[in-house]
Amino acid sequence: MKKRVYLDYAATTYLDETVAQAMRLYWSKIFGNPSSLHKEGLDARIAIDTARVSIAKILGCYSDEVVFTNGGTESDNLAILGVARKNAHTGKHIVVSAIEHHAVLEAVEHLVKKEGFTATLVKPDKDGIIHASEIEKAITPATTLVSVMYANNEVGTIQPVSEIVRAVRAKEKELHRKIYFHTDACQAAGYLDIKVQPLGVDLLTLNGGKLYGPKATGVLFIKKGTPIEPLMYGGGQEMGLRVGTENVPGIVGLSAALAIAEETKARESKRVSALRDHIIKGILKEIPKSFLNGHAEKRLPNNVNVSILDIEGEALILKLDNEGIAVSTGSACSSRNLEPSHVLRAMGLPYEAAHGSLRITLGRSSTKQDADYLLRVLPKIVKDLRELSPLKMRINMFKK
Repeated sequence: MKKRVYLDYAATTYLDETVAQAMRLYWSKIFGNPSSLHKEGLDARIAIDTARVSIAKILGCYSDEVVFTNGGTESDNLAILGVARKNAHTGKHIVVSAIEHHAVLEAVEHLVKKEGFTATLVKPDKDGIIHASEIEKAITPATTLVSVMYANNEVGTIQPVSEIVRAVRAKEKELHRKIYFHTDACQAAGYLDIKVQPLGVDLLTLNGGKLYGPKATGVLFIKKGTPIEPLMYGGGQEMGLRVGTENVPGIVGLSAALAIAEETKARESKRVSALRDHIIKGILKEIPKSFLNGHAEKRLPNNVNVSILDIEGEALILKLDNEGIAVSTGSACSSRNLEPSHVLRAMGLPYEAAHGSLRITLGRSSTKQDADYLLRVLPKIVKDLRELSPLKMRINMFKK
């Protein structure tokens, strides 16, 4: 059996063993409903309150500004739909970047198609950077919400969020109205500073499944005073914004995972950055007609995204999987869609270049040996695929 090399950490991470241990007690011993008044319920409530305080300290916010959800998608949806609907009486225009996660883009699309909103999608430059000046230009007197992700899940480009927020605040003063700002920080957590005050955001999304925590767990930071309405009804949990009996083991695990991520952030960022640069250098050197996507320096420490011309990305992924290497062509949420990445297309890449993209994302278990194995296997696979490509076959046919 071939060795497996997992290089798709942007899609999801494994559950950290320390996190699993922290959760174990709440599956079978402290299992009460946190809304109950008996000891079992109160013990569960204490666990949630403790986790909320811990996460609030990491974010630099008040504990009642932390709302637990079932993941990044729900947090994004709650931010976009909840704020847009609650503030519709003051304006029905939204500004978002064209390279947001589908959880943001499709929520905005729903508001436009079904609820009478308008939206402006701001395109990035060729390196995937969203410029504050472009966001500012897109804001109108009817704008109530702006959403720009902190770090892109596909190309790893880090956005100048605090600079964009300052531009939005300047526009607020000019228009004499409040404009709420949301950032999806699911990929940024564990590598970048996620303190909400320096960022200046009103809402921020986190996802436990990207942090070596349990899947189907998430957080939405909601700054005090931000008008927002729930997506579901039927209970008073999470300040009335996320109803249903709380996932106590998941919340405990998410809190533990985020604490570990913060503690290890500096050294892990340094370690995986070296591996990232090693892989980028190796690919660009050994594979002709390959190039890096995203900003060369302003990118996540663990992200490599390259386009390799004259091949199809899906075929490359399958060939690498046969060699025991797990990577992706783009967002895991849309990996079954054969259309090229909306992020790369928004950055101006032609169809062929976007279709031949490869996303490699490193994590805690990634080693130099893993990187070297990838660099040993990948060039041969690319060569073989190019030999079989329709373009190559047509050229050979004409030669005959």
